[in-house]
Amino acid sequence: MVAVRTSPSGANWIKPPGPVAPGLRIGLLGGSFNPAHEGHLHISLVAMKRLGLDYVWWLVAPQNPLKPISDMAALSERVLGAREIARGQPRICVTDIEAALGTRYTVDTIGRLKRHFPQLRFVWLMGSDNLETFHRWRNWETLARRIPIAVVMRPGTTLAPLSARAAQFFAARRVRMARQLAETTPPALVILDARRNPASATEIRARGLGRRDCGMVE
Repeated sequence: MVAVRTSPSGANWIKPPGPVAPGLRIGLLGGSFNPAHEGHLHISLVAMKRLGLDYVWWLVAPQNPLKPISDMAALSERVLGAREIARGQPRICVTDIEAALGTRYTVDTIGRLKRHFPQLRFVWLMGSDNLETFHRWRNWETLARRIPIAVVMRPGTTLAPLSARAAQFFAARRVRMARQLAETTPPALVILDARRNPASATEIRARGLGRRDCGMVE
């Protein structure tokens, strides 16, 4: 668990998941990680290379508001699974920092992280499947104005950058040079396309239950 301490001023101090220094570029990949899989690793590695990120933090959510509670593994189990998948990747930091922050929605998490670590340059990472449902996130336009966003293309969602409801919002805010994203004032969006990884948490859980299902990265 992430350490939380009270400073002399009464404000909570949150232990960062990884190194903290002025100007470091940190990609944030949030989700249930129920379970973590190669798709999460693929998004992270593509983003690190194309965006010039120093680290990626995997934010393992206590409970995703858009996901059912019934089939959600315990937070500790999901954190351990994510660390196993990220093993051998020293620039990927797995954390349950949202539990320490007490935030449920991404927009609030980003606000808190920026207040706690103002010296870092954060970029939000997500797959193109999540771009399709981005308009369902709590205060998604406010979130887009708080942090630059990088979308890594996923199988089956080729048209997401054009057809997603949020695509119109970002139409005039697309960044051409990916390595400039971390320094770009939001709202800002870049689409990253590379070899697409089909791994899916929903499908992995379905195989574990002995049935077929097709889902998207979580």
